[in-house]
Amino acid sequence: MISSSKLLERLKEEIQVKHYSPKTEESYCGWVRRFILFHNKKHPKKLGEKEIKQYINHLAVKQNLAAATQNQALCAILFLYREVLDIELEDIENIRWAKKAKRLPVVFSKKEVTRIMAELSGVYKLMVMLMYGSGLRMKECLQLRIKDIDFDNKQVIVRAGKGKKDRYTLMPKTIVKSLKKHMKKVKKLHDQDLAAGNGSVYLPYSLDKKYPNANKKFGWQYLFPSKTLSEDPDTGIKRRHHIHGRTLQRAVKTAIKRAGIRKHGGCHTFRHSFATHLLEDGANVRVVQELLGHRNLETTMVYTHVMSKSKAGVESPADRIKL
Repeated sequence: MISSSKLLERLKEEIQVKHYSPKTEESYCGWVRRFILFHNKKHPKKLGEKEIKQYINHLAVKQNLAAATQNQALCAILFLYREVLDIELEDIENIRWAKKAKRLPVVFSKKEVTRIMAELSGVYKLMVMLMYGSGLRMKECLQLRIKDIDFDNKQVIVRAGKGKKDRYTLMPKTIVKSLKKHMKKVKKLHDQDLAAGNGSVYLPYSLDKKYPNANKKFGWQYLFPSKTLSEDPDTGIKRRHHIHGRTLQRAVKTAIKRAGIRKHGGCHTFRHSFATHLLEDGANVRVVQELLGHRNLETTMVYTHVMSKSKAGVESPADRIKL
């Protein structure tokens, strides 16, 4: 029987073979580790449907975790049994998936977006303008490469977005000048790295083996590079990665607070606002679906529920009476 530590290594390998994201890998390994610890370090082969139910119920009742979190834990455990241990759980149908609450997304008004932008500057303002003006997820914005900016067609190319899908989206005309100026700074920084014997960047899917010199080409560099070089934990090579997501999140949270906005918003709220404002301005919902990269139209339709009803010609009956 494989030890628990080796089991986690096998789990990591299987996740990587299936090209799941590093975040999914981290999350799945964490849930499997906690599942084993919950059952006093018993090997999962000695556990079954009953023990899985006990753990999921514990998450729901004792820890009061959200439905999405419970389902993620269950996905991780089922992945372990099916893909790593090669065990098909017979009674798994009786394990109930937690029902997700239908919540409306938080959306900033256009005036609120303007107020937040006024509290931002430099590279963070540029990144937020892209998240709002192009409908990007935070991770998609962070992982943009120089070559993904198409000035001629006024488009931003999102590579391997959610679901490993590529898509084209809008480039805000208002930031073209600032973006070109920013790219000149990135080029200067890259030239300095090359002169110092560095200048390589991480390439996905082992592209560095297929194209040996691509990792030092300017087009492959991150659009929003980190201020410092960091060592790749797998290879030990010093590289310039993209800006860390937490620094962007902090800058956005600070700007929201300074703007005096009480909504519980963050980086992803700008993507919600992008979709809602497009629909309010009369954009076709299927075009918005394509720009966002949604697989199902239902996912995009949720924004029709949060768009300003006055834009749709709807007003409160209380506004029609005289007080």
